[in-house]
Amino acid sequence: MFNWLKKLFDNTEPEATGVRARNSKGHFVKDDASTPNVNEAYVDGKTPKRKPRKAAAKKKPVAKKAPAKKAPAKKAPAKAKAKRKTTAKK
Repeated sequence: MFNWLKKLFDNTEPEATGVRARNSKGHFVKDDASTPNVNEAYVDGKTPKRKPRKAAAKKKPVAKKAPAKKAPAKKAPAKAKAKRKTTAKK
């Protein structure tokens, strides 16, 4: 069937556009809780349907490798200590 013909004979309400309403300053308008049938936060007065979320991609388990053997740490050569000159107590 042609789309224009469907629209001509279709008696259902159009879907919500999802365009947010703004005030004179350009800020978003919030919904008025005292009017349950109309959502003032949207231009057409209808809350759009939520889109289903995509499932997160599953990560493949990574095979663990055996820990590598560490080479023994090399020690720095010991420094020769300088002897202190002490004065004899009198």
